[in-house]
Amino acid sequence: MEILNNFSQIEVESPVDKIIRQIRDLITSGQLKAGDRLPSERKLSEKLGVGRTHLREALQKLEFYGILKTRPQSGTVVAGMGIPALEGLITDMLGLQGRDFKSLVETRVILETNIAQLAAQNRSDEDIIEIKHALNAHRVKIEHNQDAIEEDLLFHLKIAEAGKNSVLNSLMLIITPDIMQYFKKHNVCGEGRAELAVEHHEQLLQHIVDRNPDKAGEAIKEHLREISEYVKTLKDGIQLNGNGSLTT
Repeated sequence: MEILNNFSQIEVESPVDKIIRQIRDLITSGQLKAGDRLPSERKLSEKLGVGRTHLREALQKLEFYGILKTRPQSGTVVAGMGIPALEGLITDMLGLQGRDFKSLVETRVILETNIAQLAAQNRSDEDIIEIKHALNAHRVKIEHNQDAIEEDLLFHLKIAEAGKNSVLNSLMLIITPDIMQYFKKHNVCGEGRAELAVEHHEQLLQHIVDRNPDKAGEAIKEHLREISEYVKTLKDGIQLNGNGSLTT
């Protein structure tokens, strides 16, 4: 056992972290300068060999922190930030993978409750169509017993978009993917959870269609109740690593 204690866990970076590090290195080395435009998402995802979902998440995180900017007719460009400030921000971003998991889930419950209520108040007919498309895509994957984590995430993100609050939407993009990846890896909620999630999604969507913010808020709380109960069982100090594993 003493020899075993000399070994440390090997952490595998997520595709999002790797993309962020590449962009950081290109900026700090001077290959990307303030005002330079990044290639299109299609070209970047092909070059990096990753899906557009991972690429978009990395770019949105970088934009949220002010490292990148999206300009009309210009695409995504590098902001004019000093190198020390940029390196500090990216270090903080990558460190988000080690956040206290219990606090992360508690934040999600508060965040999504408000998002669901805003979606019920502010949604448009076009938003409902987008949410229904996301719901159907998630349902099809579940019915065929396929991994549906991206479709599940997209459903929640479409509701955030319907709330018409860009700050809450950005916060969703930062915290939710890490939580969903963890629950996928550890199968926290057990068998039957996927089918129940679809039912919860359908109920939530109906309350948003009916423009009933109170019921929408209660529906998302019920949807996240099992997750909330689970984190209460975690020991103090347990955190989530970038590879989805736990550390104390």
